[in-house]
Formats: sequence, C-alpha cells, structure tokens
Amino acid sequence: MEPNQLKNILEAALLAAGRPLDLDTLERLFPEGEAPPRAELRQALLALTEDYAERGIELVEVGSGYRVQSRPDLAEWVSRLWDERPSRYSRALLETLALIAYRQPITRAEVEDVRGVTIASSIMRTLVEREWVRVVGYRDVPGKPGMYGTTRKFLDYFGLKSLDDLPTLSELRDIDSINAELELDDVAPPKVDLDAFDPELRELAEAAADAEEGREARSADDGQEVGEAAAAPDQADGEAAGEQAAEAPQEETPEALTRPGSESLH
Repeated sequence: MEPNQLKNILEAALLAAGRPLDLDTLERLFPEGEAPPRAELRQALLALTEDYAERGIELVEVGSGYRVQSRPDLAEWVSRLWDERPSRYSRALLETLALIAYRQPITRAEVEDVRGVTIASSIMRTLVEREWVRVVGYRDVPGKPGMYGTTRKFLDYFGLKSLDDLPTLSELRDIDSINAELELDDVAPPKVDLDAFDPELRELAEAAADAEEGREARSADDGQEVGEAAAAPDQADGEAAGEQAAEAPQEETPEALTRPGSESLH
C-alpha cells in the first residue's frame, strides 16, 4: 500500500472515531492478512504528526492509543463552541488526585496524612465515577485499606502517554528554595515550563506541589513545637537549680584565701 494512502486511512479513522485508537484497533481497519506491518503503521503516524506541526490540530499518543485533537493553546477559542462552561474542580479534589497520581499506590488515609485534612467522601466518589482512579490492591495492615492508583482514562484526559510524562515535583519547586538548599547563588537549576503542558495538567501538577509543600511546612512546625516542649522542662529545671543555689547559705571564706598576696595556710 502506498504510504500516502495508508496515512489517509489512519487519519480518517482517527478523526471519525472521536477517541484514542491503539495499534490493534488500527490493524483491524484492514482485511485479515492485509494489515500493514506495525513498523509501517508507526511510520504513517509519524508522518501525520509532522503534517500537523504547523496546524491547529495535533496527533498525540495517550494511555489508550493515538488521538487527533485541537492544540491546547487554542482552547480559549475552541471552547466557545460549547455554551456550558468546562468543569472546574475544587483544589481539594485536584490535590487528592495529584497525590494518587504521584504517590500511587496510596491509601485514602495516607492522602489525608499528606494533606493534613480529612477527604470528603464526595471527592473519592467523583474520582472513581469518572474512572480516573481505582482500587489496585489492599495494604497489608489492620483493616486492609484499599490502595488507589490512576487509570488509562486519567492518562487520556490529561493527554499523557504514561505516568512518566507527569512533570516531576522536584522540577516544580521554587528555584530560590533549591538554590538555598544547594548553597548556589548564581546557578539556577532547570525548571519545567508548565506553559508547555495542557492547562488542566498544569493545574494538577501545581496542586501536587502545593500539597507536598503544605506537608513539609506542617512537619517543620511540628518539629519546632516538639523542640520547644523538650526545652521547657530543661529550662524550668535550670531555673529551679539557680534559685536553690541562690537560697543556699554561703560558707565563710578564710581571710588568707581572699587577700591578694597572702601566704599559704600551710
């Protein structure tokens, strides 16, 4: 089959499907025994990607396969095709989802420990109903709490091929704080350009960073309180000892021991 014809077939299928298509599905577009080798399919998909380089659409590989979509930087205009506003999620939901994505598998109690607050049942229900998270196992501790992980639909929604495509939390931290830790004055470490990511993915990554920073701040406060509590008894004991010493009767010192130039008693 001619490369251009193969490319057109794949393009038409991707546009008509309205969902990601994996290589198995693309192979089924052809009669049995006539499907091109996968290497040719991938080459045709790469050619499509290059064709879209200067256009308003792009071909991306997400968790469930390949998808043709409008470019994220054009969302401001494309979104006006729909009267209803896009869903806005609470910060609590985003932080919960972000922690599951970055720390999976993780239990609900562990998420609450990082965030420092109890998670509303409605948040977990929303994440499960949207099929963004699911129970992937059970922690081997009393009560056997469920451990949550993300799904392919999570990857598809945020335009990710795999979890490796998530911005790393270390890259999201403030440059000044990193420099202070490394005692660097002039050299700034590289930082992810979040503007290059889908806006919703950017918001998710920022929520993860905020949740981690909040946990670190609480840990620092707890450590300071413990230090102050430990120092208080010692200070009190020191003051008490000083008061006792001040109240104790002073022994008289022989005059010969206190006069300058005095001779030895012996």
